[in-house]
Amino acid sequence: MLDFVLCDDNHNVLIKLEKMLESIFIKNNYDAQVVLSTPNPDELINYIRNNSVNVVFLDIDLKSKISGLDLANIIRKKDKNIYIIFTTAHLEYGLIAYKYKTFDYLPKPLTLERLEDTLVRLFEDISGMQSNFIRLDNNKTIIKQDGIQYIKKDGMKVVFHTDTRDYETYSSFKKILTQLPNRFIQCHKSYIVNLDKITDINVINSTIFLDHNTNNKCYIGPKYKNHFLEVFNNGNFSNNLDGNYNSK
Repeated sequence: MLDFVLCDDNHNVLIKLEKMLESIFIKNNYDAQVVLSTPNPDELINYIRNNSVNVVFLDIDLKSKISGLDLANIIRKKDKNIYIIFTTAHLEYGLIAYKYKTFDYLPKPLTLERLEDTLVRLFEDISGMQSNFIRLDNNKTIIKQDGIQYIKKDGMKVVFHTDTRDYETYSSFKKILTQLPNRFIQCHKSYIVNLDKITDINVINSTIFLDHNTNNKCYIGPKYKNHFLEVFNNGNFSNNLDGNYNSK
């Protein structure tokens, strides 16, 4: 799911923008939500420093000592991959705004058609970023790769266990394997694990623990054990998702 944050000094504009976004999410079946809508730049800064955010809508003139351009500079120092979209009635700021790797620049008053066009392009852009996202359900569900702890095959379903929630899909295990980078390794006929999330391994019990949560775990299958330990111990990532294992 993509998390959107909005910042504008005008409450009415914020309410309208949030409603427009939600209508576009529903119409296009986008897996997205507005997690913060605020007129306060300091609240936005605090939220972004403590939470994962994907898209930020910023008014440039916030009637504050902090402008939207200042916020964009702060955001870029924290995360170069957050999508920044400016909304403003001051068109003269356009060229300056793009200095901050701006995805789009929307003149006020916003229209639903123009906003939807921007979101369609944004989701298409994200869908093409194989290195950062996994796409499910015909690209309508988008999961950040670095938030995935492990993936489990459960009958006909495949379950993505992430830092925040579980996602289920009926996509094939084999197809998902082809989308993953080399930080993921198949450790069992029914499990793929993110090496960056492993906190401990009990080799005797063939159990992998994740994120310091003893209840959050997956398992190592006998057929996968030697290869998994070789990769984990030696950093040999050349063939982590090995088709020779005959996953189905």
